[in-house]
Amino acid sequence: MRILTVSDVESEYLYDYYAPGKLDGIDLIIACGDLSVEYLEFLVTLADVPLLYIHGNHDDKFKREPEGCICIDDKFFEYNGVRFVGLGGSYRYKEGKYMYSERQMKFRIQKLWFKIRRHGGFDVLVTHSPARHLNDLDNHTHRGFECFNKLLERFKPKYFFHGHVHTNYGARIPRRCEHNGTIVINATDHYFLDVEV
Repeated sequence: MRILTVSDVESEYLYDYYAPGKLDGIDLIIACGDLSVEYLEFLVTLADVPLLYIHGNHDDKFKREPEGCICIDDKFFEYNGVRFVGLGGSYRYKEGKYMYSERQMKFRIQKLWFKIRRHGGFDVLVTHSPARHLNDLDNHTHRGFECFNKLLERFKPKYFFHGHVHTNYGARIPRRCEHNGTIVINATDHYFLDVEV
C-alpha cells in the first residue's frame, strides 16, 4: 500500500505546484494535523483515495470538518486489513481544544484499549505529537507524550506517523527513523512511503 503522509505545512510541491500525476499510485492519505480544511479537501478530491486525519493543536480554528475525509481521532479504524489508531492533539502548553495533559492523553488511550486488544493490536499509530524523547523537543510546546512510548512498547506497531515538530526546527530532527522495530515518520509537509503489513 502506497501512503502519502501530510502534516503542519501545506506542501508547495503538492498544493502550489500541483500537476496531474503527482498523486498517481497513492492508495491512502494520512493527515497528522494542523492543515486547513481546504487543503485536505483538495488532496482527497485530486487523489480520489481515502484520506484519514486526526486533529493538530491548532485545529480548533476549523469552522467545519473537511468533506470527503475520515476523522480517526480517538478511534480504532481498519482499512484494507491495516489497523490504525488515531490520537490527535499536542501536549498542553496553553488552553486549547486539542491540547492535553499527559494524564488526559493516557485516559484517551485507555478508552481505546478494549478495541485494540480485541483486534489483536494495531499496525499504524497516527498522532499529531511525537512520543517523549522520540523526535520531540525539550521545550514545553513540542514535548511528546510518555504514554505513546508505552503504547508502542506494548503493541509494537509497524509504523508510527506524527507531525507537530517541523523538520526545519533543527538539524537533528529526523524525517524517518526506527524505534524498537517500529518505523517512525515525521509527516511534516509531505512524505511518501510504501507500507507492508
